[in-house]
Amino acid sequence: MTSSSDRSLTVGIEGPKTYDIRTYGCQMNVHDSERLSGLLEEAGYVRAPKEADGADVVVFNTCAVRENADNKLYGNLGHLAPMKTARPGMQIAVGGCLAQKDRDTIVKRAPWVDVVFGTHNIGKLPVLLERARVQQEAQVEIAESLEAFPSTLPTRRESAYAAWVSISVGCNNTCTFCIVPALRGKEEDRRPGDILAEIEALVAEGVSEITLLGQNVNAYGSDLGDREAFGKLLRACGTVEGLERVRFTSPHPRDFTDDVIAAMAETPNVMPQLHMPLQSGSDPILKAMRRSYRQERFLGIIEKVRAAIPHAAISTDIIVGFPGETEEDFEQTMHVVREARFANAFTFQYSKRPGTPAAEMDGQIPKEVVQARYERLVALQEEISWDENKKQVGRTLDVMVAEGEGRKDGATHRLSGRAPDNRLVHFTKPDEDVRPGDVVTVEITYAAPHHLLAEGPTTAVRRTRAGDAWEKRTAAAAAKPAGVLLGLPRIGAPEPLPAAEVPACGASH
Repeated sequence: MTSSSDRSLTVGIEGPKTYDIRTYGCQMNVHDSERLSGLLEEAGYVRAPKEADGADVVVFNTCAVRENADNKLYGNLGHLAPMKTARPGMQIAVGGCLAQKDRDTIVKRAPWVDVVFGTHNIGKLPVLLERARVQQEAQVEIAESLEAFPSTLPTRRESAYAAWVSISVGCNNTCTFCIVPALRGKEEDRRPGDILAEIEALVAEGVSEITLLGQNVNAYGSDLGDREAFGKLLRACGTVEGLERVRFTSPHPRDFTDDVIAAMAETPNVMPQLHMPLQSGSDPILKAMRRSYRQERFLGIIEKVRAAIPHAAISTDIIVGFPGETEEDFEQTMHVVREARFANAFTFQYSKRPGTPAAEMDGQIPKEVVQARYERLVALQEEISWDENKKQVGRTLDVMVAEGEGRKDGATHRLSGRAPDNRLVHFTKPDEDVRPGDVVTVEITYAAPHHLLAEGPTTAVRRTRAGDAWEKRTAAAAAKPAGVLLGLPRIGAPEPLPAAEVPACGASH
């Protein structure tokens, strides 16, 4: 805990010092940023208002899987250099996967950075900031293994009713396009009792939806010596009273066993949604990627899931233009897309990930060829997504109300939320008051490729404990004067990342 004398160091003449965290990459990074926010607020900082002109501490939580990730970081750091010169006492910290990878070069290229920390020691951020302030020199501290499981750290959650719960860190796979295992380390699993205790505590605070997180979430148990641990964990989530929705991301086809499918089908609060990364439909390319399944195995999983959970919405990740990919290889990917009929897909043009085996492979595909294939794939998937969404027309769905999901809600007099299968639904605003976290029952009247519409009247509204939690936090925030430490998150479910920022790492193992 932070002592009162330590806390005084984060309070300036005009009040508490402010912070701003800028997050790039996968859901694991988003969750890590919640921990970083919690650490800074426990140390006495407050989040900088959106309208503020800068913050006293700016933290970059970086991603290393994109080819231009370092250029993006150094460009952003360059923009901050004059601001730091004009703002005495301002500090800049760089953490995450790129910091873990480029530990020795960040301060050389951007000497105005105060702190560099890695993926294994995010808990050290407040200490490193203070040490940099006192010693007046940059602090670079990168741990080679996990110092403490992130879930033991304080958290400033980004949602009143939905929460990430990390069940493991690291990855034991060796995919040739992915650098994550080198940066996050080997898989380490949390004890099931610790996970369930965290879930129960979250539910007691009003959370009604949780998403289990792992770089390879369904490999959970390999570190514990129990290959069926993930299915057991899903079933255990079904016993938590008040927990309405359980999701998980992202699994790997290799570890997706029949007991997991059965647990999904037989546990009422596990949602009919599955993100199953394909990467490629070509067996030779899957082998070159060092993916341990082949097309037949992948389609077999999809078939079993559909048999057990007929209304499941299945999404995927696909890389186009992996080194050596021929037109025949690409056509095999298109074949799997047609057969699997994904609700949606995160599609990526292959780009070299520095430090990965694939970056050094022969047969790098010309950009114009990759672009043409990518456009064909996107067009096919758009057609399928729209067809699959049209099948939802006429269905009556329970939609959990969200905030910030519908950018046009104000103009259309609609509200937005997520169906059980995670499809985005825009619905007519009911006469009675509804809050994020509440559940409405609506009939789908129209489908677009990426959302559904319910244009008729809402048939039912269920006010929930999650909605109560949202209302309580909103009222508390409104009652507090600006600049006072609230420890309150921005309201709304964990936001889905834009397609361009969802990397083929934590979101696609």
